[in-house]
Amino acid sequence: MLLAIDCGNTNTVFSIWDGEKFLATWRTSTEHQRTADQYYVWLSTLIAFQKIEADITDVIISSTVPRVVFNLRVLADRYFNTRPYVVGKPDCLLPVDARVDVGTNVGPDRLVNTVAGYDLYGGDLIVVDFGTATTFDVVASDGAYIGGVIAPGVNLSLEALHLAAAALPHVDISKPQRVVGTNTVACMQSGVFWGYIGLVREICDRIKAERDRPMKVISTGGLAPLFQQSEDLFDEWVDALTMHGLTVIHDYNKRQESS
Repeated sequence: MLLAIDCGNTNTVFSIWDGEKFLATWRTSTEHQRTADQYYVWLSTLIAFQKIEADITDVIISSTVPRVVFNLRVLADRYFNTRPYVVGKPDCLLPVDARVDVGTNVGPDRLVNTVAGYDLYGGDLIVVDFGTATTFDVVASDGAYIGGVIAPGVNLSLEALHLAAAALPHVDISKPQRVVGTNTVACMQSGVFWGYIGLVREICDRIKAERDRPMKVISTGGLAPLFQQSEDLFDEWVDALTMHGLTVIHDYNKRQESS
C-alpha cells in the first residue's frame, strides 16, 4: 500500500492508497518541529482506531515546507522500511517536465496538481487551488506545467485585514446576502467574497485570451466548494486533486523502475 503525504504551509494530509481507492485520509497542522516518532504514534493510533489493515510498502511526499521533509523521510525509512519519493527531487520523475524559466523552482504542490489535472481531464487546463495562497496553474495540451499565477489566499487576506486595521475584527468567509454590507462583518465578507469572484474570473479570462484556445477550469482546495456553488466559475471541482496526483506520480515512477 502507498502512504501519500501532502505537506502544505498550514496543514499536512496523510492518505493510504490501496491501488484502487483511498482507505483513509487524515489531516494535521504542519509543524517542522514534529519528529518522525511523533508522526508515527499519531498515524498508527488513527490506523488502529479505524481498524484499517494497512501494510504500507511505499511512501510519496509533496511538501511546500522544506524543513518538514527530513522527518517525513525518517518516518518512511524507520517505520515503513522504504525510501520515499519526494516530488521535486531529481529521483522523483514526472510524466512531463515543467516548461518554465531556467532556474525556477516550481512548488511541488503545483506540479502534482498539474499531473492530476491532466490525468483526469487532459490538457489545456487552468487549475485553481484555494490554499494558503490562491494559485492558478496552467497545463499545456501535452500535460506540462507552463506557468501560472499566485495570489494571496482568501483566509490570508482576511487575517491581514484584521491584523493591519485595529478596528476590523476577524471574520469567517461566507457568501454575503447582499453586496452592500450594513455592518463591518458584512462589509468585510462582501469585499473578500466578491473580490475573489472577480479575481478568479478575470485571471482565468486573461489566461484563456493569452493562450488563445478553449481551456477547462478546475478547482480544488478547502474553500473551492464555496465559490463553486456560488458562481459559474469552474467546469469541475475535485476534492482530493493533490492526493490523486501523488498516486499517478508514484505509479509512473514504479513503471519507470521496472522498465
